[in-house]
Amino acid sequence: MASETKGNVSGFIIQGFSDTPELQISLFVLFLGIYLIILLGNLIIFLVISCNPHLHTPMYIFLLNLSLIDISSTTTVLPNLLHILLTQQNNISFLGCMTQIYLFVFFGASEYFLLTAMAYDRYVAICDPLHYIARMSRKHCAGLITAAFTVGFAEPVGLVVLLSKLSYCASHLINHFFCDVSPLLKLSCSSTFSAELLIYIEGTLLTVNSFLLTLISYIFIISAILKIQSSEGRQKAFSTCASHLTCVITLYGTVFCLYMRPQKSYSLKNDKYFSLLYIAQGPVLNPLIYTLKNREFQSSLNKTKQRCLPFNFK
Repeated sequence: MASETKGNVSGFIIQGFSDTPELQISLFVLFLGIYLIILLGNLIIFLVISCNPHLHTPMYIFLLNLSLIDISSTTTVLPNLLHILLTQQNNISFLGCMTQIYLFVFFGASEYFLLTAMAYDRYVAICDPLHYIARMSRKHCAGLITAAFTVGFAEPVGLVVLLSKLSYCASHLINHFFCDVSPLLKLSCSSTFSAELLIYIEGTLLTVNSFLLTLISYIFIISAILKIQSSEGRQKAFSTCASHLTCVITLYGTVFCLYMRPQKSYSLKNDKYFSLLYIAQGPVLNPLIYTLKNREFQSSLNKTKQRCLPFNFK
């Protein structure tokens, strides 16, 4: 069999979406627009929260870090994809591929646990409001954020080490628009059992557990809301966690569509589109979800614009 060991692999070829030049230009314009929307929306959230001290509460500090993760995760993938679509140069070095996988998993895992921390914040705010200041102090808030990024930093290390030790076949064509784990495993000429086992273990211990913790938090939250006597009180309590709940449903709904489908429906071609949805949907929608009906944020945004713009047009 014609194969090359990983020591002879200098890089891979990213297939992308299509070999048709006309479609490549259209996709470039589409993805550039998506990327600019993600950057603009999340940078606005970051700047408004940073510039307004009265927004330096746990909920908004978590949102600020979520915006940073959304910017970073899409920047890991989309600029390289735009470069491929524009120049047709679809080569990526072995080190570049491993780095892209590491960063993609790092930011993804950090987002799961940050959303879990945000669910805990909403649980304390609704179920134990009298002790909210003590339980969600600045120190505890910083600890939760640090824990989320620490877990994200550690999770991909073992996986990347195992992937780098695999032997890869003569064909180095990755049937995807970035270096993702599944298409890379399909290129291996050696056993991928260890890597697949690690993926299963980490997926069970980390991703599923973060989902379960978030789910448990919302079971208590919904139970507490239902015990409120007035409909106005229930609506006010639910509005404090509606944005986060929408974000959680969006993220995990996409994840389940990508990874929890029947085996017969798996195909690398379909996975490209599910992966694109997973990468872009949250970072595009999160700024709208969290700011569209948030009067406090909109008021702070208007104040920030008045301070930053040299002229006010009437």
